Amino acid sequence: MRFLLAAVLSLVLGAGPLWASGEGLPAADLAAVRVLDLHTAQAVALAANPNMAASRARVEQARARVEQAAAAWWPSLDLSGGGSRQRLAESGTRFDPAMAALLGGSTDRTLEVYSAGLQATWVLFDGFFRRFKRLQAEYDEQSAAAGLADSRRLLVGAVAEAFVNTQLAQTNNDIYRADETFYLRQLEDAENRYNVGAGPWGDILNIKVQLNAARTGVLRSQREFEASGYGLAALMGLTEARFPDGLRLQAQDRQADPAAPEGDADTLIREARAVRPDIRRLESVVRGAEAAAGMAKAPFYPRVQAVGAVEGAREGDPGLDDENFGNTVGVQMAWNLYAGGADRARLAEARQARREAAYTLAGLRNEVAGEIRRDLALLASAAEQVRLQRETVALVEENRQLAQNEYEAGESPLIRLNEAQRDLVATYGRLALALAARDLAAQRLLAATGRNLAGFDAPAGERP
Repeated sequence: MRFLLAAVLSLVLGAGPLWASGEGLPAADLAAVRVLDLHTAQAVALAANPNMAASRARVEQARARVEQAAAAWWPSLDLSGGGSRQRLAESGTRFDPAMAALLGGSTDRTLEVYSAGLQATWVLFDGFFRRFKRLQAEYDEQSAAAGLADSRRLLVGAVAEAFVNTQLAQTNNDIYRADETFYLRQLEDAENRYNVGAGPWGDILNIKVQLNAARTGVLRSQREFEASGYGLAALMGLTEARFPDGLRLQAQDRQADPAAPEGDADTLIREARAVRPDIRRLESVVRGAEAAAGMAKAPFYPRVQAVGAVEGAREGDPGLDDENFGNTVGVQMAWNLYAGGADRARLAEARQARREAAYTLAGLRNEVAGEIRRDLALLASAAEQVRLQRETVALVEENRQLAQNEYEAGESPLIRLNEAQRDLVATYGRLALALAARDLAAQRLLAATGRNLAGFDAPAGERP
């Protein structure tokens, strides 16, 4: 009910609910973009993906919790006031009116009592609970900021993978379209030769079969491109997860090679362990668990606080004056001597939580080393496959050209040209797949080392 009321009030006040307005999210407009490159896709995703806005909100929550923890060091000031009307039981008001007058009382069964008070409480010592509470909040803020950085790292990596996969589907579509164009020209030539009696009807039928196979490849790769594009658009935060009509991705570069990794595996591992935001986040979690263990020790100490209060009450008239007020000043101490072992159990729990966080951190450090060594091996293998496929493409292109010349000169049958063309299409496809595998390995290595955020500005609140 309260949630519904808040929604109605926000609409009445003109602010609108957050889930409807998308407050804090810039609109990603790609209407003017005709060729989308990877860096632009990643930049758009970092700015417009709703998950990034959620991560930034978590950082702000953690920062607010730090301020809440700091507030415990200040005194608490409470103002109270009240008024009541009470009707007493008849049996409790039966006494001598003269005695009532002598005692300054009243025989009226109805009483009105008004009160007001101001109380200040200041905790002087609480077993260092406030100190560790604030430390824990600060480590939580650092953990949230590192979590935001890691979300950005993972998003950039996910966009790279989706981009490369979509780019591969686009390349396959281009390959099949080129295959379709080749057979359309061959069909035109075969029909011309048949019309002048220089070519058989069987060649026309054969070429039409190959043409239909090429068109089937075009349709299939086009659907694959659309399906992959939806996932990429969703990661980029585009409205309805759709690209504008006519948008193309930057084509695969068959000749360019990514820069070689700087340093050997051990150097990259040391760098990654120093800069990976998920490792920094777990380091903050370990420190926060240590602070929680310190908080768990607080019940073993006494709690001391200073208290001051001004309180007043008056019957029959709300106009309280100086004569109706008294004051109290004191120091209070409370020390729980026994709670059935609950305090020791909480301390043991906190210490085990700290051990759990430390072991989790150690496991992640090992996983990072494994990721980097694996990605280096995959990148080297993929780069070698690209080199071999480039050589194969050159050989198959030459073979296809020879087969085409021989067929046009009437020196070889159509079947040899078809075979050479199929080999060329398949080789182009294998080269595109090898390029995609190499680019994916390179992007994964960048993500594993934490370098894939280079070139993107860090938002406010994220540690460098």
